[in-house]
Order: sequence, then structure tokens, then C-alpha cells
Amino acid sequence: MKIIDVIAAPGLTGFYFDDQQAIKQDAEEDGFAYLGKTRTPGFGSVRQKGESLSILLCLDNGQIAWGDCAAVQYSGAGGRDPLFLARDFKPLVEGEIRDFLVGRKLDSFRNLTREVNNHRIGGKPLHLALQYGLSQAVLDGVAKSRNQLMVETLLEEYNLPRPEKGIPIFAQTGDDRYTNVDKMIIKEVDVLPHGLINHVKKKLGLRGEKLIEYINWIKGRIEKIGSEGYKPVFHFDVYGTIGIAFADDLQAMKDYLLQVEEAAYPFKVRVEGPMDAGNKKDQVEQLARLTALLDEAGSKLELVADEWCNTLQDIKDFVAARAGHMMQIKTPDLGGVENTVEAVLHCRENGSGAYQGGTCNETDRSARVCVHTALATRPQQILAKPGMGVDEGLMIVQNEMNRTLALLERGGKNG
Repeated sequence: MKIIDVIAAPGLTGFYFDDQQAIKQDAEEDGFAYLGKTRTPGFGSVRQKGESLSILLCLDNGQIAWGDCAAVQYSGAGGRDPLFLARDFKPLVEGEIRDFLVGRKLDSFRNLTREVNNHRIGGKPLHLALQYGLSQAVLDGVAKSRNQLMVETLLEEYNLPRPEKGIPIFAQTGDDRYTNVDKMIIKEVDVLPHGLINHVKKKLGLRGEKLIEYINWIKGRIEKIGSEGYKPVFHFDVYGTIGIAFADDLQAMKDYLLQVEEAAYPFKVRVEGPMDAGNKKDQVEQLARLTALLDEAGSKLELVADEWCNTLQDIKDFVAARAGHMMQIKTPDLGGVENTVEAVLHCRENGSGAYQGGTCNETDRSARVCVHTALATRPQQILAKPGMGVDEGLMIVQNEMNRTLALLERGGKNG
């Protein structure tokens, strides 16, 4: 099967692009918008609409394979690729990228995505959002050429065992940190709540007291409205605010995290992005030291690497330094989904936890493709996405997972 044409269609994502640096500094909330000066290059406002770009591969048998280019909510922050705007990239897809792909055979996902990753335009690699969408489309195309599910194509090409059960799903509240927790408890989400703890005074507390209060509130809600035996993992993304609150004093941060663990008991707890050192080298060093301090204290709390841990090589470097107990594999930041596959496998092979994440600022299509990569590679958890409403992203990910597992149990797409 060959590609005979490539079409690009601009679209919307499930959330927004946010200027993280502006929000951390002095941006003022105004309803759902933010007022203030932008701090990250490319942003026209602190919060602006999320954009996607669907890449449609027209195949010589009349079928269409497709994927969605998308970038993370906090584009341009923490070493990430710059803002992705559809209008800037549609002409490129229907021009040089189309010329590069037309006539290509869809006989190997790994080989064709490697060629895409190595392709240069003006001496520069493709934006990671483009690599992300192109790889989804190629995976779909190769699966269609073999009459397989996408997960079956990955299992075959990476020589992986067939999954027998689903992956725990992690939902995120966004700023609606209370109503959305109730939704998660009612629907028995495996991992909750994320919490969007991105401001010291408003959300963490000057000495971390607001997060402790929030943990106790969640425990109370589980006891009050949760079903018998429901025991989710607690996972909080703190966006470096613990480092800010405790002036990057690792001993003080360790002591506070032990308080978090004690407050969460008997629930297992993970804390993502405890500090942001401002560059990768220092982030690896500080996170590794904090991880070691917790281990030495006998803590079972797990630190999750996020800021400055973006690419496949970054993940390998963080794992090698044991900078965190678990890596967030932010699927759009890795570019092609083959890098997500390799990142999860690398974590598993080297004793690190793997959280196949991404962003609320993706699409239904990219979320569904990510279910297939997760089922093939078996990370410890997968993000419910896109959006911040809980129900929509959870529905998309859970239902795609259940459908795929049901087909695999039957014997695959062809039975």
C-alpha cells in the first residue's frame, strides 16, 4: 500500500496554550482568561486557544490514514519546542512534507517514522508536533495495510507480548480541583487528581499547608462518596512550587514530602515536578539528590520527573541518574510515537516507573493512538486526555482501551 496524497486540516485541541512563565510570575486570572504580559516567545496572550493540525494520508486503495499534530499546554517552557500554530505549518505539510511522503510504501512503521524523524527542512528537524501527528498517521496507515489494530502493528514490530488487561488511568482536575475530584471518585478513576498546583500562595501554601489540606479533603470525599474498597493512587503535579516555597533547600523539601506522604496514608502518593532548576543539568542533579534523600528516609512516596525531561534522550538521562522514581513521558514532547514506545520500554528495562502522559491540549485522535502505544508497552499509568473536564478524556481513553482489549481477546481485527 502506498501514499498517493497528503492533506492537512487545521483543528482545535481539547484545551488551551498557556504561558507558564507568565502564570508563575504575575499573570492575573480574569474569569477563564489571564491578564498580563506574556513571558514566553510566540504567545499573543497568556492563555490562547489550543490548535491542532490533522494529517490525512490518502492511500492507493481509497482508505485514509490520519493523525493529529498537537503540542503541550505549556509550550515553550522547560526546554520544550515553541508554540505550534496550525497556520504556520499547513503549507509545509501540503508542500515539502507531501512531496517527501507521496509514493512511500506503508510496509514498516519503524522504518518510515525513522525517515520522518531524520528529515530536515532548511537544515532543521521538523517541529515535534509535526513528528507526533505524522507518526500517528503512519502507524494508522501501516496497520490498515496489514488489516491490523494499531496495537497489533506495534506488538509485531517491537516483538512484544499481547496485553491481557488495561492500564491504570490518571485523570486531572484542572483548576476545578473539588468538583472534578468528586467526578473521579464516582467513576473510580485509578489515579487522581493531578490538582494543577502551579502557584505557591494560592494552591500549595507558603509552607505547603494548602496541599496538605487538599489531601485531607480528598480522603474525606473518598470515605464519604467512594465505593467500598476504592483505593486510588494520589498523584499531584506541583510545577516546581515546592522548590520555590522551600527555597530549593533539599532537606526541607524532603521533610515536607514526608508530611505529604503521612497526610496521604493509607493511599500511595506521587508528586510530579517538585522543583524547576531552570535547566536540565541542574534539574537532573537536584531531583536525583531529592530522590536519594527520600529513599534513605525509607519513604514510599514516588517523585515524578517532568520539567526538563522532554525527549527520549532526556528520559534516558534522568533514568540513568535516578532523578525521580517515575518518568512522565509527555507524548507530544517526544515527537514521533515510536519514541514514546521506546521511552516506556527503556524505563521498564532500567527499573524506573513509566507514566505515559501527554497534555490536556491534545485531541481525541492523538489520545486514542496513545492508548495503543500504552497497551503495547505497559506503562504504570496513562493520562486521560484531552481536556480538563474529566469525563470527556476519561471516556475517550477508557472506551478505546476496552474496545481494543475486547478485539484482542477475540483474536485481533480479523478474529
